[in-house]
Amino acid sequence: MGLLSLLRRFQKETDREVRILLLGLDNAGKTTILKALADEDITHIMPTQGFNIKSVATTGFKLNVWDIGGQKKIRPYWKNYFENTDVLIYVIDSSDKKRFDETGEELLELLEEEKLSKVPVLIYANKQDLFKSAKPSEIANDLQLSSAIRDRQWQIQACSALTKEGIKDGMEWVYNSLGTPKKK
Repeated sequence: MGLLSLLRRFQKETDREVRILLLGLDNAGKTTILKALADEDITHIMPTQGFNIKSVATTGFKLNVWDIGGQKKIRPYWKNYFENTDVLIYVIDSSDKKRFDETGEELLELLEEEKLSKVPVLIYANKQDLFKSAKPSEIANDLQLSSAIRDRQWQIQACSALTKEGIKDGMEWVYNSLGTPKKK
């Protein structure tokens, strides 16, 4: 066995699988973010009726991302996916200010779930490419995130799933929160 083969085998053995739960209200952009992470075409996105799973291989680990639909009738089933979650990514449509109360309530309920206790939370303030979007600091203040999230690491990140701006920055935070190698 040559050195290159040994290094490849060692790398495969040290790859860490990370389970990411991707949640948020319907039309927040969860599936578009998932497809952007997987470098897939985002021109034809349909509302998720149930869930999507994507595995994304990066340097040092494999991301298993569970994208669960955000329609009101589906949200009670979110709890079926909490087990063994390493990171929660919660997506907010920052252009839909009328739904901030609703999305805030859903997020707070998730934070109270025992199976998600201490799980790091990345909040994507999506649709920043739209003129009427609230900035992450405004969302954090409106939802009182600093006082609501005290038992875990968390970050709110501006992004646009359509332009992919901010997506990598959010994922860098995820890598750092897990103590895993950064994507190169």
